[in-house]
Amino acid sequence: LYVKKKKIYEGKILGLSVYEGKIEGRKVKREMIEHRGAAAMLAFDEEGKVILVKQHRFPHGYVLEIPAGTLEKKEKPIKCAFRELEEETGYGAKKMTPLITYYPSIGYNAEVIHCFVASGLKKIADLKLDEDEILSVVKMDMQKLLKMIKSGKIQDSKTICAVLTYASKKKLY
Repeated sequence: LYVKKKKIYEGKILGLSVYEGKIEGRKVKREMIEHRGAAAMLAFDEEGKVILVKQHRFPHGYVLEIPAGTLEKKEKPIKCAFRELEEETGYGAKKMTPLITYYPSIGYNAEVIHCFVASGLKKIADLKLDEDEILSVVKMDMQKLLKMIKSGKIQDSKTICAVLTYASKKKLY
């Protein structure tokens, strides 16, 4: 049971806290990254292609990933998913189906990522990017995307988790 929390840092999208307490009678201390969580969308266009974003991610450079974004304060993950899909790709979705929820770094990070399958897509707007977002939309066949994951060309955890979970449920590999 953790009884003491000390906030070390509070930034725009994350904070850092130190927790102290006892587990099974032993004193423990844990450093935790605090994050509101995120929604990520495995989105298929009208031709069945996966909509990805090629985004600059410091310090790794450009990476290919599924669209995603941080939840606003008290925002529900599904609402975030609809909002972020439109902002990052210009597409609106008729439906968001929960796919998988996971902790990307469970040992030191409170972030949880909620992955959805976005369907019934229609291009409805131009991109609405934050000032520091540098990205472009890329459409890709699911089989090519699976090959890129298996070969290590895609290393983003939310993309890997969403695509492999979807593929296993559809028995695509």
